Amino acid sequence: MKQDPAAIQVQGQLALTLLAVDPAGLGGLHLRARAGPVRDRFCAPIKIFFPSSRRISPSISDLQLFGGVDIGETLTRGRLVHAKGLLDAPTPLVFTMAERCEPGLAARLAQGLDSGVGHALILLDEGAEDDEIAPTTLTERLAFRVDLDGLRHADLPSLVIPDADVDRAREALTDVNIPQDVPTALAVTAIRFGIGSLRAPLLALAAARANAALNNRDAVNQDDLQIAVQLVFAHRATQLPAEEEEDDPQDDSQPDDTPDDQAPDDQDDTDLALPDELLIEAVKAMLPYDVLSMLEGSGRTKTGGGSGGAGQKKRGNRRGRPLPSRRGRLDGGNRIDLVATLRAAVPWQTIRRKQNPERSGVLIQPSDIHVKVYQEVSDRLLIFAVDASGSSAVARLAEAKGAVELMLADAYARRDHVSLVAFRGESADLILPPTRSLVQTKRRLAGLPGGGGTPLAAGLKAAAELAQRARAQGMSPSVAVLTDGRANVPLPGKSGRAAAQGDAQAMARHIRALRIPSAMIDTSVRPHRDLRTLCDVMGAQYIPLPRADAKGLSRAIDTALGES
Repeated sequence: MKQDPAAIQVQGQLALTLLAVDPAGLGGLHLRARAGPVRDRFCAPIKIFFPSSRRISPSISDLQLFGGVDIGETLTRGRLVHAKGLLDAPTPLVFTMAERCEPGLAARLAQGLDSGVGHALILLDEGAEDDEIAPTTLTERLAFRVDLDGLRHADLPSLVIPDADVDRAREALTDVNIPQDVPTALAVTAIRFGIGSLRAPLLALAAARANAALNNRDAVNQDDLQIAVQLVFAHRATQLPAEEEEDDPQDDSQPDDTPDDQAPDDQDDTDLALPDELLIEAVKAMLPYDVLSMLEGSGRTKTGGGSGGAGQKKRGNRRGRPLPSRRGRLDGGNRIDLVATLRAAVPWQTIRRKQNPERSGVLIQPSDIHVKVYQEVSDRLLIFAVDASGSSAVARLAEAKGAVELMLADAYARRDHVSLVAFRGESADLILPPTRSLVQTKRRLAGLPGGGGTPLAAGLKAAAELAQRARAQGMSPSVAVLTDGRANVPLPGKSGRAAAQGDAQAMARHIRALRIPSAMIDTSVRPHRDLRTLCDVMGAQYIPLPRADAKGLSRAIDTALGES
């Protein structure tokens, strides 16, 4: 269920109020809303809290931001005239159409926020699609985020806090004390919600202190921290905290050797003794209603090519489209860009001819040399790890062979490579090295045997090693595992079904640590929980296919790994 519009309004107004109390410490607010009455109602207090605010747009120039020589006034007055920029003094900036901000402008504004002058930035993000959003370079430096999507004007109450309270809070801000255990509690809470940036705990600390000053308190308390983590952490969460195991009841029965009269001396009076779970529950209460779908999609990497075969754009194994040339030197491995080189040398010809009157022709120096640059792209490698054991081979091996052939048929257009690892008996074998040869694939698949035990750990290990070798060669590997999940053969040196399951989970964690996109296709007639658990450990897409032909299997794998 969506949040109450009145609650969103109250939280947003509180965020604006805290920002007015400490603009330098909190950075600003990211407002996600289309232009209209709803946004106007929410933004009404900005004129009260920030009377000197200035509106900027994506077309703002560096002269307006940083100042410099005003060419127009200089020519008019006949003397050098310097213009002051908006970032020269603490200025609240309201950035309209922030979703259109270019990376260069975002970097310059981020530099202004990091300067410590005390700027406050309010981003008015009007993006209609999920990919139309203000740059992360700016949003990560802003403490608060408010989303007014789907709200109606009639649902929003008017709420304005008197500016006199803000003025008093600004004066009392530096006198607010922070207990010693508060920074640690905030950092732990951020880690448990998957927030990796250190800015988030610092922003939450500033929000807690501003709220304490607003409520005329001389020290941060639990209420201040709960409000701070709700406003700062909820929209930054990338995962839900794992449930911690309960302590052993025997631990509670052990006597405490510490004398009662020494307990107060061991605890610092400045500690707040705040339970971590209190902050965890506070953040959970503010998570968006669709947080599960948001967190599930946060780990995927979108590529412009969709399911096409062009993989990573960095560290590729082949040359892509040309990029703007850059300065360089001719070392035998670069190609000179003649036009760009001449363009760099021409403006200096007059000066160089005066220095070298005896020389003729175009005078080129090493600093003029420009070399051609091409985008490095990588081929995608799809690694099939197929369970060829006795429990799976009869029903699924033929379908796996057909799926490999169908996916390889499109490899010529998409520049994909396909590889096949089969695990059966006590080991895993590389049946088909990375290839785009349809003839070779059919020949290798025809001789793929079946039967024996299920060494799932060995199959995952072989797939991971092949993916690492492919990545070292500049390719973008993905792994598709076809198995019924009945692992019963561990890695060499162990025995037993329990050891086989443990080894499989260890290798699944290894693949997840390598950040290899993967899919787990459950080929058993009745999907069971053990394979789903292994899939979660591996961080793979889970695809239950109790009945499917080669075409259905091919479509499922392509859909699961197409966004990776």
